[in-house]
Amino acid sequence: MQPSEAERSVGYLVKRVQQGVRRRCDSALKPTGLSMAQYSTLRALHEHPDASAAELARLCFVTRQSLQDVLAGLRADRLVETADTPPRGRSRSLALTRLGSRRLGAAHDAVFAVEAVMLQGISARDRRTVAEVLLRCAENVEDA
Repeated sequence: MQPSEAERSVGYLVKRVQQGVRRRCDSALKPTGLSMAQYSTLRALHEHPDASAAELARLCFVTRQSLQDVLAGLRADRLVETADTPPRGRSRSLALTRLGSRRLGAAHDAVFAVEAVMLQGISARDRRTVAEVLLRCAENVEDA
């Protein structure tokens, strides 16, 4: 069966890739004991240690309430802790624990392996082009 015009549209294909990557990442992350939401949160905390809860939620594509639920689980698993920095207003910064950093490293390897499969047969130049075009698309819809 030939794909329909709608199934060849950029928006549909972006969603198809996102769903496929998510499925494969969920599977690849199982041995690490992390969900995709937990991995995203640990990654965001690692890359943006001074981010507010609202900024972390945006970086992880979740609501603040969902982020709080994920953080509660990460705290319970001793993967994150309150940072030894002065509070900013009513909020306290969080930091990865040593265990959290180790778990994040294993999860990075799993997620990057999925990305490598996704990009098989695509030249480095085309990879850069795809990334640039997707960034522009993201900026266009976020600015609209």
